[in-house]
Amino acid sequence: MIRKTLYLAAISAAIIGCGGSGGSFKSGSKNGVPDVNDYPYYQLTQANKDDIAYMGNEERLAYDIYTYLYNYHLTNSNSKINQLINIANNSERVHIKIVRDLVNKYQLTPQDLTILTSNPVASPTTPQDQLPMGRYDIEHIQNLYNSLKVKGEESIQDALEVGCMVEVTDINDLNPKIKRAQESGAKDLEDIFIFLRSGSYNHYWAFDKGLKNLGVEDGCCSLGDDWCHPEYPKK
Repeated sequence: MIRKTLYLAAISAAIIGCGGSGGSFKSGSKNGVPDVNDYPYYQLTQANKDDIAYMGNEERLAYDIYTYLYNYHLTNSNSKINQLINIANNSERVHIKIVRDLVNKYQLTPQDLTILTSNPVASPTTPQDQLPMGRYDIEHIQNLYNSLKVKGEESIQDALEVGCMVEVTDINDLNPKIKRAQESGAKDLEDIFIFLRSGSYNHYWAFDKGLKNLGVEDGCCSLGDDWCHPEYPKK
């Protein structure tokens, strides 16, 4: 299961959109961020491996779309949508890194995965900050980014609504992945996926507040039942 070269680990990091040039996967246990070094190695199922790859793409999508829309509206209307840039830089970068930690721990390669639908989007040594924005290895993630980009360009309200949609999508995708990690006994995956979901809860309420500050009385719920989640926990 575990490959023996950092070269292959670096390839996998680029492929699943988590970046970095390989090397140590230590992230540090601080600010509530799980450290993969605190856990033993587990025997991952195929679904577990694919779940890591999927979340690598999805967390990078969140960073990319928030960064893109922040810069787009800053350039075109001189509007600073602080929720977008703050969440991108303060949270999504951490989320990408922590999934990369899992990739490097288990040294996942393209041959280990069944979920990829395209060739690698970056070279093996591409650092995280230099991965191509808006390009992914999973068709569904690519299509989602393309559609969210079009919507988010329409207005500040649309950009904030994109935030609601991304976070609900993340939570919906993480729930079954958490369950699969629990069933396979992979405690590192379970804790990291729960950590990612907790971040998405917080981000959802940040975008909800941003919409309400614009005068959208129902916040994220204005998008309809699929995006309305008053049951999400708040800090």
